[in-house]
Amino acid sequence: MSRRMARETAMQAYYQMEIHKEYVSGITGKYLEGVIDNDKDKKYIDEMIDIFIANKETIDKLINDNLKGWDIDRLSKIDLSILRLGIAEMLFRDDIPLKVSINEAIELGKRYGTDDSSGFISGLLGSVVNKEALDE
Repeated sequence: MSRRMARETAMQAYYQMEIHKEYVSGITGKYLEGVIDNDKDKKYIDEMIDIFIANKETIDKLINDNLKGWDIDRLSKIDLSILRLGIAEMLFRDDIPLKVSINEAIELGKRYGTDDSSGFISGLLGSVVNKEALDE
């Protein structure tokens, strides 16, 4: 599994948590069985799940604060999951450059979202970077 696939799997785990409205690491265990084929990818996915659970309020506030004329509850669950993953990487992973996190989120939007998802994701993550003055 590549980092891109591990990131995709983490996003799918975020989606599962949102669908079930259960933000605990245990809910994803069954889903992830048989998907992960190496310890490095498992570690990344576990870390991203733990980061999200520990920082959900901060991440969701950043999303909500950067929405223009929208509320977080109106977002598609896929777009929300992608945004959460992108912001979690941007804020809490020093080993991943901001540009990589943003680009990977955009690519996930193209693959899983609507025709408008990638542009929306790009704009919102760019707004977060600009407002938070995140450094690479």
